[in-house]
Amino acid sequence: MLQHVYERAGRSGAQEVWIATDDGRIESACQRFGAKVMMTDSAHRSGTDRIAEVARRLRWAEDDIVVNVQGDEPLIPPAIIRQVAELLEHSGWAGIATLATPIESVDEFQDSNVVKVVATAQGRAVYFSRAPIPWPREGSTHGSTSQARYAGSLRHLGLYAYRVRVLAQLATLAPTPLEELEKLEQLRALENGVQIVVATAIEPPGRGVDTETDLEAVARLLAT
Repeated sequence: MLQHVYERAGRSGAQEVWIATDDGRIESACQRFGAKVMMTDSAHRSGTDRIAEVARRLRWAEDDIVVNVQGDEPLIPPAIIRQVAELLEHSGWAGIATLATPIESVDEFQDSNVVKVVATAQGRAVYFSRAPIPWPREGSTHGSTSQARYAGSLRHLGLYAYRVRVLAQLATLAPTPLEELEKLEQLRALENGVQIVVATAIEPPGRGVDTETDLEAVARLLAT
């Protein structure tokens, strides 16, 4: 799975691709397929802290752009990795860039495992939540479970581009109240005034691997 992610990241046009981990088994697997891998501190609270360590140790410049791709996304299109990097490059006011896709059903809208995002017309993130936002007041005449509207709502994808200086800043900040409440790391950035630019992904992100069922389904897709 990691090899597929690594190879797709390499096809995005990135100048360097690294796998950051604190697990020796992952390090050994990466070495077997020739990936650049860095063992990082096991005390990191988040992936952001982990890639901040990589940026510091490799002495990347403050204005360099780093994209964090989760290791459980073997079907991720290289085009959206490139898209999120270019989005940040062209949004000088933002410290972080991320992507979203339209929500396609009421069930998805109300699923707390689906993170939603609301942004301004200019693409500035206003808020991220596990709750269904924005909430159509007229769509739930008989309570929250009767909600019938979801048009215009966006599902956030866990793909981020950071400026290195923002990575370094975030690594020094303690978890914030909203981050702890929602269990969403990106809220730490918003609560500390870091602006996040959001755009709609130009390609569907592909199925991630969160369960054994996901793993079996993705393996079948990769085998075809």
